[in-house]
Amino acid sequence: MNITYKTDKALPNEQLYDLFVSVGWADKNNTTQSMIDNFNKNFINSTIVISAWVDEKLVGCVRVLSDKMFRSVIYDLAVLPEFHGNGIGRELVRRCKEHYPDSEWLVQTTADKADFYKHIGFEVNNDVFLTVPCKLF
Repeated sequence: MNITYKTDKALPNEQLYDLFVSVGWADKNNTTQSMIDNFNKNFINSTIVISAWVDEKLVGCVRVLSDKMFRSVIYDLAVLPEFHGNGIGRELVRRCKEHYPDSEWLVQTTADKADFYKHIGFEVNNDVFLTVPCKLF
């Protein structure tokens, strides 16, 4: 399998939306065309975006918000389920960390995904993260 990695922030809305649906982060029954038309806005406004492609098909992506020095946060690491186990997620994260190798790297994830991040070098800390939920989703 020939996987190509790109750093273009303007990912195609439809493919990005379909990727999010495939990993359970978007609901086809609760989505308007306007939401799909603007689905890549958070990627366009991120510090780093890296995507994985097989031919013209988006198979994975990740985005990062960073101050480019002290702290970088990984958001929205997603890989199509049929491509799991091919090292795509690991490679996406590696490429992100390559941009700011001295930065502290953070990720907020769910308990069922934590082992993936531990396996690639992240450690659980005792910090408390508090959130106000997004009103869009």
